[in-house]
This record gives sequence, C-alpha cells and structure tokens, in this order.
Amino acid sequence: MNDREHMSTSFGRAAATYEAGRPEYPAAAVEWMLAPVASRTPLRVADVGAGTGKLTRAVLALGADVVAVDPDAAMLDQLRAGLPDVRAVEGRAERMPLPDASVDAVVLGQAWHWVDPDAGSREVGRVLTPGGALGLVWNIRDEGVPWVARLTEIMHGSNAEQLIADGGPRVADPFGTLERREWAWTRRMSRQAVLDMVHSRSYVITAEPEERARIERGVAEHLAQHPSPEPDGTIDMPYVTHAFRAVLDA
Repeated sequence: MNDREHMSTSFGRAAATYEAGRPEYPAAAVEWMLAPVASRTPLRVADVGAGTGKLTRAVLALGADVVAVDPDAAMLDQLRAGLPDVRAVEGRAERMPLPDASVDAVVLGQAWHWVDPDAGSREVGRVLTPGGALGLVWNIRDEGVPWVARLTEIMHGSNAEQLIADGGPRVADPFGTLERREWAWTRRMSRQAVLDMVHSRSYVITAEPEERARIERGVAEHLAQHPSPEPDGTIDMPYVTHAFRAVLDA
C-alpha cells in the first residue's frame, strides 16, 4: 500500500473526531448539485465516500432516499450510529455494490481526490439512471485569510486543498464538462473543534508521534495568538465550499 492509499483509508481510526471536527455542507450547495434530478420522485441518491454521514444528512434533508457507501467499516459504524435508518454498505467509487441504473444521483463530499477519475467516472455512469447527476463537493478553509493560511502551514496541506488549488477535479467518460459553483461562509468553532478538525486530517492521523506532537503544539500556539477571539473563546473559521456537477446523457 502506497502513502496515498494509506492516508485514504486512515479516517476510521479517528471516526468520532472526524464527526466532531469536520463542517457540515451548505444546503444551497447540495441543492445545486442535485438540481438536475430534483423533480424525480422518489429521488434516489448514493453518497459515496460517505464517511460519518456529513453529506448524507444534507441529502436526506432534501427528502431523498440515500444509500451510503464507504470503504471504511469504522466510518460506516459512526454513520449508522447517527443515521440508523440509512442503508450503509462498504464499497468505493471505483466499485460500488449497487445495480446498474439504480440511482438518480451520486454525490461525493471530500472524497473524489482519493478516486481514480477514469475508473470512478465509469462506475458512476454504470449506477446512474439516464439523465442522472454526479455531484462533487469540498469544504475548504479560506486561505486568502492570512491566519488561516498559517494554520494550514502548521498542520500540513491536504490532497483536497491541492486539487482545488490546481483548478478542481477531473471526470472522464461518460461525463463531459463539470459545472462549478462556490459559496463563502463562516463556521463558529470552539478551540476544541479546531483541534478535532486538525486531528481528523489524514496527514495528522498517519503522522509519526513526534510530528503529530509538533503539529499539536504549533496549532495550540497559533490559536492562542488569534487576532480576534470571541468572548467565549470561539472563532469564526472562514470556508469556501466548492461544488461541481455533471449530468449523464439521457
């Protein structure tokens, strides 16, 4: 197993921390990804790389029937604990345990950067109904804010952040050009939530103990010097949500 594969399958070791530290997805972004198929009843959606269910919950809120797919059993256990009525199965974008033409949309949150885009696109095309939608979304901290950029330097950048900085994801046949939208927003976070976010990152999860300790010290010192802490000690973390969608030919 190479380093990338090792990191991509590391999250189950920190499933509860992931759930506590990672942000939810803006409803507007999820609605936009599913807009091409929103009129279908029932709307059947596969959330692939579902993790602890962050995106699953946002899709459920729109009234869809959702199947959650993830390669990590520990992450799915966390999802099932919070969403016991959702069908959750082990699988990955390149190989989903779903029948042909069985869902109207496939969505991936913070996940496509771990996917082989050629194999993943073929498999998504297989499970989608004609005219079905592929939606990809990432919550990325706004590193145009200097103190946020410094936070990333301390805890190490991620594959997701690099993909977005490089221009965004790539899809392949049977999909064409991706549409793109962005939403800027802020998340009120306690300092513990910031630390949970740090500890939920694959680089930190897989780091050697000395490196992890260095990151923890650096983050704690950086937060202590935050220029405008709230009276209760919380901070407003600026995010930009980057969403992409493509539609399968009918």
